[in-house]
Amino acid sequence: MIIVLQKNIGDKQKEAIRSFLVEKGYTVKEIIGQEETVFGAVGQSTVDIREVEMLEGVASVVPISKPYKLASRELKKEDTIVSVGKVKIGGNRIAIFAGPCAIESREQIMSIAESVREAGAVILRGGAFKPRTSPYAFQGLGEEGLQYLKEAGETFGMPITSEIVNPSDAPMMAKYIDMFQIGARNMQNFELLKAVGKTGMPVLLKRGLCATIEEWLMAAEYLMSSGTDQVVLCERGIRTYERATRNTLDISAIPMVQKMTHLPVIGDPSHATGVRDMVSSMSLALVASGASGLIVEVHNHPEKAFSDGPQSLYPSQFEKLMRDIQALSSVVGKSLERIPRLASITVSHTKEQVLEKDQLVVAFQGERGAYSELAIQRAFDESTKVLPCTGFADVFEAVMEGKASYGMIPMENTLGGTLYENLDLLDRHPGIEVVGEQQIRIIHNLIALHGAKKEEINEIYSHPQGLAQCTDYLAKEMAHAKAIPFFDTAGAVAYVKECGDTHKAAIAGLPAAKVHGLEVLDEAIESNSSNYTRFYIICREERSSVFRSASQVNRASLRFTVPDRPGSLFQALLVLTKHGLNMKKLESRPIPGKPWEYSFFVETELGEAGAFKVALEELGGICHSIRVLGTYSSTL
Repeated sequence: MIIVLQKNIGDKQKEAIRSFLVEKGYTVKEIIGQEETVFGAVGQSTVDIREVEMLEGVASVVPISKPYKLASRELKKEDTIVSVGKVKIGGNRIAIFAGPCAIESREQIMSIAESVREAGAVILRGGAFKPRTSPYAFQGLGEEGLQYLKEAGETFGMPITSEIVNPSDAPMMAKYIDMFQIGARNMQNFELLKAVGKTGMPVLLKRGLCATIEEWLMAAEYLMSSGTDQVVLCERGIRTYERATRNTLDISAIPMVQKMTHLPVIGDPSHATGVRDMVSSMSLALVASGASGLIVEVHNHPEKAFSDGPQSLYPSQFEKLMRDIQALSSVVGKSLERIPRLASITVSHTKEQVLEKDQLVVAFQGERGAYSELAIQRAFDESTKVLPCTGFADVFEAVMEGKASYGMIPMENTLGGTLYENLDLLDRHPGIEVVGEQQIRIIHNLIALHGAKKEEINEIYSHPQGLAQCTDYLAKEMAHAKAIPFFDTAGAVAYVKECGDTHKAAIAGLPAAKVHGLEVLDEAIESNSSNYTRFYIICREERSSVFRSASQVNRASLRFTVPDRPGSLFQALLVLTKHGLNMKKLESRPIPGKPWEYSFFVETELGEAGAFKVALEELGGICHSIRVLGTYSSTL
């Protein structure tokens, strides 16, 4: 059952409820949500629900109808985020596991680990114990293989996962790995599930060869009832009559499972197809279906692999796949998980004490639920503390004054163009640098109070750009309503809630509806689906090097002025060409106090090692002034 606790409940009342349920034979788990805190009580015991409802501090009691109690979406409405070392799986991120099917030698796993880490994988996989169909096939190196895997993970800063096949191996394997893997053949090995669950460690649970979704979730229930709540489900294909592929990839299981459980689900395109040439296309299909990650087999010499060579990607193929996933991630409203986690970095200010993860604050312009906050969640973490600011200038001031560690500012929209205000603010704040970039797709929704009806809406509020980007919908579906400009999209949602009028609605993103508890009447109402906004992550100079250490720097933004004579701008741009720096953006801005004189804003790729530094030295001899606004990792 689900026991919804009163909002003002005290610790003593909470403990009294817990003790009552435990005495009745229940296992109790506390789940703290955005709007309410609940107890999930599961067990073989039975109790009259009315007894529980009468306990002090209980708001309501809801029986869980599903046979998988702890894994059910009924128990926990919000998605579970599973932590494996520094990596998080679930939510708005796509986490990539990669490595060989089997660990064959120290040299092999070290080489593969280096290549997949460089390409962007965040968890290293490798089999030390191999349950094989044939008793004569390679069975793995056992504990020796785990030692090699652990060394590779530590060397390249990646948590590791490996399959367990024997319940008695759990204590030994726990010393080496960060995440257990339960293979398809062992999905219903209940003694193994209970042994692994008791460790409390994260578990990757693959779907059985012929298992239904409910049987799969019941296997997860065994793990959770035994002691771990860090379970990741893995769709790896099921056995059908088809023989052209190794298995049949059930992509439809991804969105279905996400409706049934709060646990994250990833896909295994390697085992699903068994064919190397199909892995990349099926990987993208899994990401498009909503998977929170992939587990992909990669081998430096697949033709010589001891196990599953035909389905293993070459490192070069995996690198291309990662680029394709990066391009697709923003389309599906997610971002690739990277390590190390940016939000977990410890940084010191010159005038401030050390900032730990739980003190990290990121400022943005607008109300809670704004698209800028969504960009923060993707670049940092869903749990990152945010500081809403009235205007963009306030974001810069919050960063300068140390009220916020970082700022998230929109710089360019595919439909609206460059936000020149933020370009000018960067120019006026020499102590602030650009250290990162984030791109999100803008998906507009019609949002109103619960119970509101589209045909009765007479006023629709949103930012002028939001209204302009939904003109077709407003003309065809809501011609009876008046479109009213508001200072921002999320603010419009807050205003509708404050008014309490079911005749008013707002156009904004889904996060704004969730933050303010309103209802989405229509989804994806924008006229042009190719609507993206690119954000800059900014911080004070003394923090910049730490942030950049989390990603590969490949782009720079700079501002310069040139002499007022023919060809001076051409000469400056020629320097970039000379050193192989691919210019991505060029804007001109008026120089304050100097009518009809302009500075130039340029974004450029860094090119080969050292090329940007040499180009800067040459530009210094040509330009009146030059300033690097920041170097960062581009997500485009």
